[in-house]
Amino acid sequence: MDPTEYLRFAAALIFVLALIGAAAFALRAFGFMTPGNRNKGERRLNIIESLMLDPRRRLMIVRRDNVEHVLLLGLSGETIVERAIKTPEISTDPIPGTTFLTIRPEPRI
Repeated sequence: MDPTEYLRFAAALIFVLALIGAAAFALRAFGFMTPGNRNKGERRLNIIESLMLDPRRRLMIVRRDNVEHVLLLGLSGETIVERAIKTPEISTDPIPGTTFLTIRPEPRI
């Protein structure tokens, strides 16, 4: 095989990759490929807890918009065990009315 054929192959590969990149750029510019606009703090769906019952079944608590659902997942399908469990808002303050917690160690004698 002639070395110019290798050069033609490399040039054709670079050209095709450039066309794919240009098409992706154009699609994104016109709004067809919009990435997800959610930040990590704005997630609506969370897996709270998961428990393996046996090698084929798993029990999960899933939270969506502060409402929890208990699901049983298995090979044969999914089953909703309990739905629409209201969850109370959990405060992140360790002591109400304080913004930080001071721990004073006891002196050792």
